[in-house]
Order: sequence, then structure tokens, then C-alpha cells
Amino acid sequence: MTSDPTATEFSLPTQWLIAVRNRRDREAFGHLFDYFAPRLTAMMLRSGMSRAIADDVVQDVLLTAWTKAAQFDPARAQASTWIYRIARNRQIDILRRERRPVPDALDTGEEHTEQDAHQALALDQESAQLRAALAALSPDQRDVIEKAYLGDLTHTEIRQRTGLPLGTIKSRIRLGLERLRHELKEIR
Repeated sequence: MTSDPTATEFSLPTQWLIAVRNRRDREAFGHLFDYFAPRLTAMMLRSGMSRAIADDVVQDVLLTAWTKAAQFDPARAQASTWIYRIARNRQIDILRRERRPVPDALDTGEEHTEQDAHQALALDQESAQLRAALAALSPDQRDVIEKAYLGDLTHTEIRQRTGLPLGTIKSRIRLGLERLRHELKEIR
């Protein structure tokens, strides 16, 4: 399906996504859509979404896959991993807007491959590096970054909880993120 000589080592959905990425191949996108739409819909319905919202999310996820296909790197993840991650992020966004608790990740029914194991190991290593980089921050910077990004609080909510001025909160976040970027530059 693709002219990429290395593409045959990837799963069929990954080959389709490579074709979309490299040539904006509409036929390959049609195959991706036909393959993932029912699986994503089932995943959304199992999480408790209504059929209408699930259909909207699936449309949005697959549109994102089309528009951001240039960002797909088959060396880092299979198409299924990449697309399910987009779907999971959309699901979390919707649940946050509704202030409902986020359900545990659902089994997608996809077979796990050796490459998935390598990806999981790489993710664990990256997570360990992130934890180490967070630990290297000053306690003040780490506290506001954790509240903002892990606690999902706005700057105003952080101000209300800590009593710190907004400018101080923004400065600590900015400086902490700069330090994290510096510490984690080799991950990119």
C-alpha cells in the first residue's frame, strides 16, 4: 500500500497511517476510518458516553489523525497506540469539562506485540526521567507545577489554595518548566 520500503515491517493500520502521513492518501485514510471507528465507538460507549457524544468524539479523533498525521512517528508507536492515545485524551477532556471522574484505561482488544513491550519500557524510562527532573526542581517550583499539571488547577485556584500572588505562581511555573525542558532535552 505504501512506497515506504520499511513500511512492511509495521501492522496494516500503521501502514495506512504512514500512507496518510506521506501522501495524504485518502484511500488509506478510509481504511483507517473503517478499522478504528467501530473500535473507538465501542471504547467510548463502554466508558459511559452517550452514543451521540461517542460518535462526535470518534469523528474528532479521526479528523485529528488526518490533520496531525505528519506528527506520527512509526518508530515510536504503532498507529493503534497513537490513535487510542488521541481518543483517550479527548475522553479525558470531555470528562474534565463535565467534572466526572476519569475511568481506568479500557482494554481496546488489540493484540499486544513485542513492540508494545518496548514502547512500555521506553515510557517507563521516560517517566522515571521525568520524576527525577521534577525532584530536582526547587520545592516551590515543583509544588506549583504539580498543582497546575497533575492537580489540574488553574492559576487562580492555585492562588486561592496557596495565597501566593498570581505573578509569583506564573513565574515559578515558567522557571520550573524551563528547567524541566533543559533536564529532559535528551528525551526528545
